[in-house]
Amino acid sequence: MNDRIDAAVIVGSASDLPVINESVKVLKEFGLSYCVHIASAHRTSEHLKQCVLAAQNAGAKVIIAGAGMAAALPGAIAAETVLPVIGVPMESKNLSSMDALFAIVQMPKGVPVAAVAIGKAGAVNAAILAAQIIAVSNSELKEKLCGYKKKQAQAVITEDAKLQIDGIEKYVLGDGKI
Repeated sequence: MNDRIDAAVIVGSASDLPVINESVKVLKEFGLSYCVHIASAHRTSEHLKQCVLAAQNAGAKVIIAGAGMAAALPGAIAAETVLPVIGVPMESKNLSSMDALFAIVQMPKGVPVAAVAIGKAGAVNAAILAAQIIAVSNSELKEKLCGYKKKQAQAVITEDAKLQIDGIEKYVLGDGKI
């Protein structure tokens, strides 16, 4: 683990790494330092506690936890720390990923976990939310986030301008975006 980190990223299984890598990409984009661990809430509870403790000791300000199926990982992490925990429900064919989403959203009173969308969109949103949490006390990061949002808005305006010029049929057939 790095000496000092901004965020910790923990997944319950190696199979979650391709999705949670979307979080890592966004953390990098914002210049945030991080660590990534695999720790199962059910199979490696002691290892999980050590990962959370190490993240806290390294200065992490937020933890992103990706989990599927029973998705106990974000709640287990939240039970071990006062740091904000953001749960990313992993996509699965079982129960259409709703089991993971409900497990993350439906936490008991006193053990909050923020929940984002299922899968890659959620992984991206988790990193943005982590950056927003950290930006509360980091004006440079806050400026980066403002720039990110402006860039997103401009992309939509550019697409709309193209749609207005080309019309829907040409737009859809020309780019295949829709």
